Amino acid sequence: MKTTKRLVTAALAATLLAVLTACGGTAGGASGDKSVVVYTVDGLEDWYTARFEEFKAKTGITVQAVTAGSGEVASRVEKEKANTQADLLVTLPPFIQRAAAQGLLAPSSPQGADQVPVPQKDPQGRYFAMMNNYLSFIHNAQTPAPKTWDDLLAPSLKGKIQYSTPGEAGDGTAVLLQLQHVLGEQGALDYLHRLEASNVGPSSSTGKLQPKVAKGEILVANGDVQMNLAEIDKSGGFSVFFPADAQGKRSTFALPYYAGLVTNAPHADNAKKLLDFLFSPEAQAKAADAYGIPARADVTTSGPKAEKVKAALSGVDIWQPDWTAVLGGLDASLAAYKKAVGR
Repeated sequence: MKTTKRLVTAALAATLLAVLTACGGTAGGASGDKSVVVYTVDGLEDWYTARFEEFKAKTGITVQAVTAGSGEVASRVEKEKANTQADLLVTLPPFIQRAAAQGLLAPSSPQGADQVPVPQKDPQGRYFAMMNNYLSFIHNAQTPAPKTWDDLLAPSLKGKIQYSTPGEAGDGTAVLLQLQHVLGEQGALDYLHRLEASNVGPSSSTGKLQPKVAKGEILVANGDVQMNLAEIDKSGGFSVFFPADAQGKRSTFALPYYAGLVTNAPHADNAKKLLDFLFSPEAQAKAADAYGIPARADVTTSGPKAEKVKAALSGVDIWQPDWTAVLGGLDASLAAYKKAVGR
């Protein structure tokens, strides 16, 4: 796992270097007050492309995005706190909550954030849900969907399952939380210990698992509804499913894309303008373009993509984690997980 993490971190650093070079060598370089740097979890690339172009046309400000796993982008902000490079951080829970607790996020007041439900924003104004999303699983389209968690333990799936690593990827951490919800803390550890015999190995990015499933290199992986449906739209090859518990109940929970202003952001004013734009009714209404759900309660979406999201979640029970409690016990949970799977 350490080797994988080093490679991912190196790749992120290389991407960052390219971004900063394009900006004139530093985050506040040649582009001056006409740029903003976003460190973001993967999954929203297509939505970003259109929104950032709209933002540039409206303001003249160029957005540079550095994309990696949710834990990696948050970790990068922490490592650079003495020489801040990022202006905005977009990542999944509980990494956004941890970044706030570490003092890495500054209070902001995006226009329209008052319409984000209270449970989905920080009371101190350091982060806000930007787009709603949900934990899911995917299976190769040429194979039947596993119906239950026990089905994932079948001998036929040995060496054909991979899930992103808890603690490094938000979706991977979500797998651990979902199993704790279904089986209890010890039951989740026992299950993941058994599943390890079928697991290909660690992965710091959930998005990288999609092409593997589509090609049949592996047959099952974790994911999230927004990213998975968007990829199915482009290339197909897999389908979304939700494993059921022993009583036949399927469940999941929200994994919003959270956005927050980075403390000591080099382009803080531009970052605030970008936040205002991303939380505007105009941008929020286009969440369905990426199979997302607007975080603003006063904005709704319609059309074929919105209907596909609704259909995917039909019959699935939605529960709400206590992210404060999750963050408080995260280190202990991850240590217990690593011990259970032998890493």
